[in-house]
Amino acid sequence: MSRLPKYIEADDVKRILKMTDLIPIIEKAMGDFSKGEDGGVVQPVRSIIPVEKHGGFFGAMPAYSENDAALATKLVTFYPKNAGTGLPTHMAAIILFEPSTGELKSILDGEVITSMRTAAASAVATKYLASENSKILCILGSGEQARSHYKSLHHICNFEEVRVWSPTLKNAQAFSSQLKSKVCETAEEAVRGADVIVTATFAKQPIVEWEWVKPGAHINAVGAVNIKWQELSSELMQKSVVHVDSREAAMKESGDVIISKAEIFAEIGDLVNGTKEAQREKTTVFKSLGIAIEDAVSAKLVYDKHMENQ
Repeated sequence: MSRLPKYIEADDVKRILKMTDLIPIIEKAMGDFSKGEDGGVVQPVRSIIPVEKHGGFFGAMPAYSENDAALATKLVTFYPKNAGTGLPTHMAAIILFEPSTGELKSILDGEVITSMRTAAASAVATKYLASENSKILCILGSGEQARSHYKSLHHICNFEEVRVWSPTLKNAQAFSSQLKSKVCETAEEAVRGADVIVTATFAKQPIVEWEWVKPGAHINAVGAVNIKWQELSSELMQKSVVHVDSREAAMKESGDVIISKAEIFAEIGDLVNGTKEAQREKTTVFKSLGIAIEDAVSAKLVYDKHMENQ
């Protein structure tokens, strides 16, 4: 008779999961994913269905890592219209299994893991692609992803200045009151001269232009998760060295890649594995979509730490 699965709620995930533990685990997972069969990762592109009547999306993201003994699937909803209502725009649960038997081990709140693993992946990209002397961080957006990136990127760079811009000024001001940063009135003001740029918005049209971006800057683009949406101008994508978490997913899901027809230079895992060389001196983009193996290894990390304390 199987045991009841552990439910690990959001507050417990927040307490257990630390960026110092998560970033190296995500780095390894991205490397394993990019090794293909040799990396021991099995992961299809996520399955998404629209909930058109309510302007939402529902997705399923299964993954298995043989090396990490992690077997899980994330069920996630994305409702952009929830912004400003008090409800999260992203809601998720991660279902964790024992790979040797198929037993259901745990159901974990997925919102905290999604936010943190996405920011951890950007931290890995920044580690390999940003200038080692990066001093100015620009964040476009003021929601949970913006906050999580603020925290994760400080583990990689010693920023002397952080700028924030949001389409809604009061949201940027609220962000700045909680996390030390300078509020900018326009995206251009925030971007010009920045060494590392994060775009974490619900923009459907480009909000960053090529001519604003400092030569050699690095951009982590985590919004525009739709084939018809863009955060970065096509010119910016075409003139930058573009990296992704999954080449297959980017070609099917990323409006920034599909609309611009930009060439993908490498997956971040290729840099981790040393099969492609980072070009720090050039303007670089990490177009992040989030991959299921990141959720699987993050969930296993949380579960294992939770069980150590039982």
